[in-house]
Amino acid sequence: MTADEAGQSPRVAWLLRPATWPLRAVAAGLMAVVVWATVRRGGHLGMDNAFAVKAARALLDGGAPYADKRFLYLPGAVLAAVPEALLPQGWMAWLVPAVGVGLVLLGWWLSLRIFGVGAGSRLAALAVAALPFFQPFRNLVTLGNWTLASVVALPLALLLARRGRWVAAGAVIGSALAVKPMLVPVLLLFVFARRWRALAAALGVPLLVSLLAAIVMPRPGMFLTRTLPFLLRGQDVFARPYDASLGAVLARLGLPEPVAFGVAVLAAAAGVACAYLRWRRGDAGPLRLVETAAMLLLAAFLVSRPSFDHYLLVVLGPLLASVVVPGSVPRTVWFWAALVPQVAGLDWPYLEDVRRRAFKDAVMLWTLAAVVACACLRRPGGDGEDRTSVRGAF
Repeated sequence: MTADEAGQSPRVAWLLRPATWPLRAVAAGLMAVVVWATVRRGGHLGMDNAFAVKAARALLDGGAPYADKRFLYLPGAVLAAVPEALLPQGWMAWLVPAVGVGLVLLGWWLSLRIFGVGAGSRLAALAVAALPFFQPFRNLVTLGNWTLASVVALPLALLLARRGRWVAAGAVIGSALAVKPMLVPVLLLFVFARRWRALAAALGVPLLVSLLAAIVMPRPGMFLTRTLPFLLRGQDVFARPYDASLGAVLARLGLPEPVAFGVAVLAAAAGVACAYLRWRRGDAGPLRLVETAAMLLLAAFLVSRPSFDHYLLVVLGPLLASVVVPGSVPRTVWFWAALVPQVAGLDWPYLEDVRRRAFKDAVMLWTLAAVVACACLRRPGGDGEDRTSVRGAF
């Protein structure tokens, strides 16, 4: 079938064809190299995951998980980390990066399914082959940060919502919230869609899990008295050099902190308004879901303290998979321009120092937020209108 018959441009038709076996082998080989190189390099290997495991071990020993101020997740994460705490320590060096890579790939596969694209397509293989050269991906795998749960949960929830299974989508979001509340902004998607049962599921699951976890752990109230204030202050000097949120970066550039935070709040509010307008457009198809959810999260990344570069992985998969739809965000050059500074091995003057890396990360997050906002504000009936999924086009 030709590209014209498929309703797609020749380039998209090429991307949708099956990938050759050499391309698949290269993509798989590069993923294996990422795991091997991460283990070999060591450094901060699994540092973020280690805080959760340490909290789980404290629970098993009868201690208070929140005694460690750097355990920042909800009580459900303590229970989720118990299986890891029971594994031999020597396994973790390989297990953390291998599971991290696997979860990112699972999130990418689910993102492709939102638009009916096959896992064996050239688009799927090329993205996998490119991931090892994307610094936020490597950082996420190295740290073992539990942002990985949201990388899987968001596309799975959008896929379920695309198929009309909104309550199941809410339960998926709620399960991710139970360990790390990163997807809280996505709750507004259920409000926009007036899916109240889905919203109840998304709120009920983490509440129930947190209550059950709090019952079995000593001093769970430390989350409210110790951990939550620590988070609201933007953590401490250890995290601030990596904080790419709008308020933090503007303050570092000399703007008074209250003014910088006010600008960030206004920018985030504008992002939420853009997401609402995108949903109100009312066109059928998955692009509406993806762009609304991505805008809500990117708006939150502008104001949340802190915001890290690997947060982008949560929205990147669904946005990248939308390239098969006319007028989607990846079809603008600004989408790719925002990602270029994050290519591993590319040195940028002045910004490579760890104390200034947040400026480069901020440019990426802010540019993508602006690009998605523009997509949300485009007029109905334009080239960007989401008419059909790829599967429906064939």
